[in-house]
Amino acid sequence: MATRTDAPTRREQILKEAARLFAERGFHGVGVDEIGAAVGISGPGLYRHFAGKDAMLAELLVGISGQLLTGAKRRLAEAGASAGPEAVLDSLIEGHIDFALDDRPLITLHDRELDRLRDSDRKLVRQLQRQYVELWVEVLRAVYPALAEPAARSAVHSVFGLLNSTPHLGRPGSLPGRQTTATLLHRMARGAFAAAGDDD
Repeated sequence: MATRTDAPTRREQILKEAARLFAERGFHGVGVDEIGAAVGISGPGLYRHFAGKDAMLAELLVGISGQLLTGAKRRLAEAGASAGPEAVLDSLIEGHIDFALDDRPLITLHDRELDRLRDSDRKLVRQLQRQYVELWVEVLRAVYPALAEPAARSAVHSVFGLLNSTPHLGRPGSLPGRQTTATLLHRMARGAFAAAGDDD
């Protein structure tokens, strides 16, 4: 995956604009010509990069699921054995908040269009998502050992729902600022996990 400081490739530019347009107007509300115009190439020119809109949608949704899992695994590896589970959990939350704030169209796209994927791609998305959830469950239970596995899994899904609410927070310009929003989301996520881990 390219880092955010790398210049995006033409393929990445196409995917970014496709995600934005699909999220704004729906998959069937956007034509190939519009996606091409958004990146300065002809609609037919897109076929040098993708077989069609279905291929773009699949790459977007499979891609982001894979990136989240890879990023989470990298954060765990970077933390190493010296980092305590609290620090690892904070790192996972920070990574997901980056996604929730920087890739808001993909959240909308996932909610609306996942069922449009062919079965094999949809199953792959679900498989990647399950692995991502289970990684969080393991870390969460290290922080709260008394938390049963089913409850931990429910808590993780609930926090994802909280963090993935960013498309509904208003337009980017109406938010209080990226860092302020990120700090608030992090505090809310940790509060939710603490409530789940409270065995009183």
